[in-house]
Amino acid sequence: MARRNTNIYLTVFENLPINQTATRVAVEQRLEEIRHYRQIGFIRREAGITASYEPRYHGNTNLVSKPSEHLAISNVDREAELIRKSELLDKAMCSLSAVQREVIERSYLSREDEYDFISCGEMGISDRTYRRIKASALRILAVAMKLEVFENEESERVREYAKCSNT
Repeated sequence: MARRNTNIYLTVFENLPINQTATRVAVEQRLEEIRHYRQIGFIRREAGITASYEPRYHGNTNLVSKPSEHLAISNVDREAELIRKSELLDKAMCSLSAVQREVIERSYLSREDEYDFISCGEMGISDRTYRRIKASALRILAVAMKLEVFENEESERVREYAKCSNT
């Protein structure tokens, strides 16, 4: 009897307390961000120089404001971050099987917005199999891109939010 081919990344989900819904949301957000970057490119922020006719009453702080410099630095840093994320996704996609890679590309990275049931019909697989492949591919990408959200982290975030909202 042949042994089932399992990906080493999927064992992480079995052995660690990972919040699967939060992890899936994090991976989908990253894929959406990279899809926008690959289709549109990086949109640079520009300095808005508008005269203000209201007097500003404050003391002398001896601080020099450099809004154009800060804006240029943030543009360069953000573009470098998006390039790094895109390259990391390419490396993570190499760890997927050919079917998983095609499912992720059709669902999240393609230019055309088509429904999953259309994609699974074109691929010749059932909707249930398509969803299984997609879920396992998202788990592998989460671990490969270090986007997994652990249970205790999520509960700590909820507690911190509750503390902030109570005060």
